[in-house]
Amino acid sequence: MNYKVKDIRLAAQGKRMMEWAERHMPVLAEIRRELAETKPLRGVTVGAALHTEAKTGVLVRTLVAGGARVAITSCNPLSTRDEVAAALAKEGVHVYAWRGESTKDYYSNLNAVLETKPQILIDDGADLITAVHTQRRELLSTIIGASEETTTGVNRLRAMEKEGALSFPVIAVNDSPSKRFFDNRFGTAESTFQAITGMTNTLIAGKRLVVVGYGFVGRGIASRAKGLGAVVTVVETDPIKALEAAMDGFMVASMSEAARWGELFITTTGSFKVIRAEHIRLMKDGAILCNSGHFNVEIDLEGLNRLAVSRREIVDDVQEFRLKNGRRVYLLAEGRLVNLAGKRSLGHPMEIMDMSFALQALSVVHLVRVGRNLAPGVYEVPPEIDRMVAELKLRSMGIKIERPTKEQIEYSASWTFGT
Repeated sequence: MNYKVKDIRLAAQGKRMMEWAERHMPVLAEIRRELAETKPLRGVTVGAALHTEAKTGVLVRTLVAGGARVAITSCNPLSTRDEVAAALAKEGVHVYAWRGESTKDYYSNLNAVLETKPQILIDDGADLITAVHTQRRELLSTIIGASEETTTGVNRLRAMEKEGALSFPVIAVNDSPSKRFFDNRFGTAESTFQAITGMTNTLIAGKRLVVVGYGFVGRGIASRAKGLGAVVTVVETDPIKALEAAMDGFMVASMSEAARWGELFITTTGSFKVIRAEHIRLMKDGAILCNSGHFNVEIDLEGLNRLAVSRREIVDDVQEFRLKNGRRVYLLAEGRLVNLAGKRSLGHPMEIMDMSFALQALSVVHLVRVGRNLAPGVYEVPPEIDRMVAELKLRSMGIKIERPTKEQIEYSASWTFGT
């Protein structure tokens, strides 16, 4: 069997979900039409570890239209939409994903994708790439290259590159301007608050909200929270980012300070245990904790469990921990990626992922064409691809931009102008 999903009978509903997403992803539709004509991926197997939901399904269909054979699993045990997984399986995609995978299932499914012997990898968090380098090294010689979707994954890959452990070229899609400025900033912010309010039905306006980390994701969340009327504090370890947050009008504090007054905490760092037991112990009764980083390691879950005398689920994706000091804190979505791991979480808006997955599709084509000539390492998305995606998006929005005149181009290129 070329798939392992929860219920193949959900395929019809998954097909409708992908059709709805396709209507709101015009850039990827334009790219699909071109790939369907030229078939640049004919004979290529693409292995992917991505959130297996409707927008990802549109990317998979685009790659298939370009001639690729695709195998996919989820990059998060709780982010799969079983309807979409079933629909892709019905369409002949090798799918190994379902919501609620155990840790053993998760890594078994990564290996199932690698069993298809992919030449190109698309990763979200670098677990698939890491698995090749640590467990399936016999596949390294056949892999042309890979692309990575997230900040967390790119950080891991740069560490591998620094140690000389990376064995093939990887395009850091996350680091392209079209991805960072829109997906990380606007997409994560909007989907994070959609998830939080959907899970808790609480008001953001007037709430004392703590954003841990002020990278592109943290900036977007802090800005959106301010727009919703929250009183926002930023926690940062980088002095330049902390200064930027202060200049943007946010309070800046240490985690120990912010823990005493915060009511809603959102981690966005991609780092390890940025909210620890020592901070949780200081929190007000009723504090809510959630994570918008990739892995469920930003909140010290072991420490939280040690502090708790009881634990129960209040509603879907909201767990109450009663602490030894009598206070209660609430954890959303098990500390996993809140905008995708919840039962009703929808992930980034379709219009945002239209750009991100367009970058992914074109990066795959680029790797097929030139990847064998690239040395192992982490590469930026070629600027011409980044500009193409931005221009296609503007066109789909009916926006026209100014073009520089010949005189302006000459002026910009000259160092003697006016002398």
